[in-house]
Amino acid sequence: MTLSRRHLLAASGAALAWPGLALAQLEKPKLTIAVGGKNLLYYLPLTIAEQKGYFKAEGLDVTIVDFAGGARALQAVVGGSADVVSGAFEHTVNMQHKGQRMRAFALQGRAPQIVLGVSPKTMANYKTPADLKGKKIGVTAPGSSTNVMVNFILAKAGLKPSDVSIIGVGAAQGAVAAMRSGQIDAISNLDPVITLLQRSGDLKIVSDTRVVAEADKVFGGPMPAGCFYAPQAFIDKHPGTTQALTNALVRANKWIQAAGPSDIITAVPESFLLGDRAVYIDAFLAAKGALSPDGMFPEKGAETAFRALASVDAEIAKAKLDLMAVYTNDFVKKANAKYPKG
Repeated sequence: MTLSRRHLLAASGAALAWPGLALAQLEKPKLTIAVGGKNLLYYLPLTIAEQKGYFKAEGLDVTIVDFAGGARALQAVVGGSADVVSGAFEHTVNMQHKGQRMRAFALQGRAPQIVLGVSPKTMANYKTPADLKGKKIGVTAPGSSTNVMVNFILAKAGLKPSDVSIIGVGAAQGAVAAMRSGQIDAISNLDPVITLLQRSGDLKIVSDTRVVAEADKVFGGPMPAGCFYAPQAFIDKHPGTTQALTNALVRANKWIQAAGPSDIITAVPESFLLGDRAVYIDAFLAAKGALSPDGMFPEKGAETAFRALASVDAEIAKAKLDLMAVYTNDFVKKANAKYPKG
């Protein structure tokens, strides 16, 4: 009896000393996250969770696969080559409409951070979004949240998506080059691309949802942005793994809120800076307020996302959806209890 108790104590002591021994509690410690534009500040919490070792601290072995846009990252999960998406919240609403249950479980951004801007060269006389008719607009990838934002602004101006040409330009140097060379007349993109173009005089901002108040005004309520979401079946089958992912992301959110520009520059890969540290710092300061401090989804967020999608898609507008099923704060609440200070 004494011997077995001693063995139990030794085993529990070892588990405390070596957190990796607790891996058995994780249903799927090795998994893949698909993201569309990892270098974007929109997904900074994902990068910080990776770079600061928060995934590993939770016993996870995470592979992050980068795609040209959120729509393609979603396709990777639907196709089975990835487990979880680091992507825009509204995809969960859209996928329920298509009959596929996806659920968001940890928030990265509390405002979309997408900026719509026009070229001062090809659209020098721009006055209102109605002037976009017949123009070429660059987005990260067709169908991604940058495309949804364009459609939303067009709809408010009485234009249809077919009134413009949508061109996928990615989320890095290709997007910058497309704008500077005149391949596109306007762009819907994120930082650091936006700040780079703005500083070089190649962009006039039309709508800026990096500012939470402006985002709320544009969308008529809180519009959740980047988040972790996965098929409901994945969450049901892997609750421990889902919790571990959430813990890592919440820690990253809190670290970012306490971080200064030099901390961020040191933490992110050099390639993310697009060759200009000062631009990245400016971009971080512009986006910081739109990043989630704690991973919690706003109560009215799903309704806002539904309205945005309904305004550009008549089929979604007619649909009766269960908006409570597209997100959950259950995992985030536990993560905040575990890491109150990050």
